[in-house]
Amino acid sequence: MSERDSMPYDIVIVGAGPAGLSAAIRLKQLANEAGRELSVCILEKGSEVGAHILSGAVVDPKALDELLPDWRDTGCPMAETPVVENHHWMLTETGKSSVPHAALPPFMHNKGTYTGSLGNMCRWLAEQAEGLGVEIFPGFAAAEVLFNEDGSVKGVATGDMGVARDGSHKPEYQPGLELHARYTFFAEGARGHLSKELMRLFDLRKDCQPQVYGLGIKELWDIDPDKHVPGRVIHTQGWPLTETKGSNGGGFLYHQANGQVALGFVTWLNYSNPYLSPFQEMQRWKTHPAIAEILKGGKRVSYGARAINDGGWQSVPKLTFPGGALIGCSAGFLNVPRIKGTHTAMKSGMMAAEAAFEAIAADRGGDELTGYTERYEASWVYSELRGVRNVVPLVKKYGDTVGTGLAGVNMWLEHWGIRMPYTMAHKPDHESLVKKDQVQPIDYPKPDNELTFDRLSSVFLSNTNHAEDQPVHLTLKDPDIPVKYDLPMYDEPAQRYCPAGVYEIVGADEGNPRFQINAQNCVHCKTCDIKDPTQNINWVVPEGGGGPNYPNM
Repeated sequence: MSERDSMPYDIVIVGAGPAGLSAAIRLKQLANEAGRELSVCILEKGSEVGAHILSGAVVDPKALDELLPDWRDTGCPMAETPVVENHHWMLTETGKSSVPHAALPPFMHNKGTYTGSLGNMCRWLAEQAEGLGVEIFPGFAAAEVLFNEDGSVKGVATGDMGVARDGSHKPEYQPGLELHARYTFFAEGARGHLSKELMRLFDLRKDCQPQVYGLGIKELWDIDPDKHVPGRVIHTQGWPLTETKGSNGGGFLYHQANGQVALGFVTWLNYSNPYLSPFQEMQRWKTHPAIAEILKGGKRVSYGARAINDGGWQSVPKLTFPGGALIGCSAGFLNVPRIKGTHTAMKSGMMAAEAAFEAIAADRGGDELTGYTERYEASWVYSELRGVRNVVPLVKKYGDTVGTGLAGVNMWLEHWGIRMPYTMAHKPDHESLVKKDQVQPIDYPKPDNELTFDRLSSVFLSNTNHAEDQPVHLTLKDPDIPVKYDLPMYDEPAQRYCPAGVYEIVGADEGNPRFQINAQNCVHCKTCDIKDPTQNINWVVPEGGGGPNYPNM
């Protein structure tokens, strides 16, 4: 085995999303204020900062105002499009009704928010971080957690480069690099594979509810200029998921800069029908007359998909362990009813940074950053999430109409300071599927290639690329389960829940079914790792730089 080089830092951050970048910036700000040196680096598995960032996005600037108060005047692309209109539609198959603003608590309004590309905002944040002296290494995936002899986290190692599918070394082989730190922050996003392992090793989920997820599928469209209203924000509930019992979710359509709309559909991954396809539900949603009219005459220019945390306050795990912390969506700070998580993710990174700097200033390292947990429990993030903690469970239990009404009452009461004496529980998404013979297959229409499309042409627009000859990063704990168990029980749902056509059953017509993994199509959404009913699929990082390359997403 080749010897790995190592590099020492004060802080190593895994992931250059909003949380990781905010943590790095805050650390350097504190160091500069104190007049001391502090070495900070960020590893980013995407080919560049922003390459793997996917979000609606409507951003509450609360954390950004705290971190960089002059961001509106220093070139941040998010400042281009303030939100000017806010609509919430309840859809039937052909009609819609609007939920009046007066029915929603004030924190649900979008006054003072902005819409734009979160990927581009992260690119801008990276420039601010580098200007402060943060070292950012895009194209390097953190593949392994390193530990000290006492069990505390020592840092991470990047994956080896130039390994063939059979495990042999290619001529260009390079061993991974070890990055050692006093503290390591994990900002991998929803269902991060190292974060998942840390939760298991340190039992971080012992005192919280299971995390639950939604799959967000997004497209960018250039639309008719006459239909474009910069800053118009539309959210939808209801159809088409009302067609399938036991499913929930909703759509979004944001009028952003440069004549584009960002639109997408989120399917909560607790659905029960194994024949449901989140990708097909998103395509079907676009055929609703109110959505189709906006897109008529337009052109689709980009596509992507990503799992999001839906668990909320009760699903946030223990945030710290010896030598490190979970920040951003690695921990799960999304405010689901507001459909916003950027501000909470950023603030979590800032709070962890403050606790780490305090520790390093006291010449500590490798211990637990209890100051981070204390800051979180005293923060507006904690209060914001606690007030909406029962919204998702209520909608899941009682459905869109009754559940949304009950959730609305719940939010108003919490807003008025009337604390609900209960916190509803979650059930893991992988436990929700019913057997295939208990439901009817869903007949989805064929794509028309104008408004609706297939998965492979969609993946092409995501600019996804992986080296063909590398180990498959979608690993199976037992390679027999897909055909011997999942196929007869659920008609192998991976064929449908994956939004990128990664999984196929081939050879069934000849009586010799085989589970095929087209790993090169993977857009790193993590749905398979979440929804697989036997938890047999384990997503690990591919070679650094692989995956989607999202522009303007």
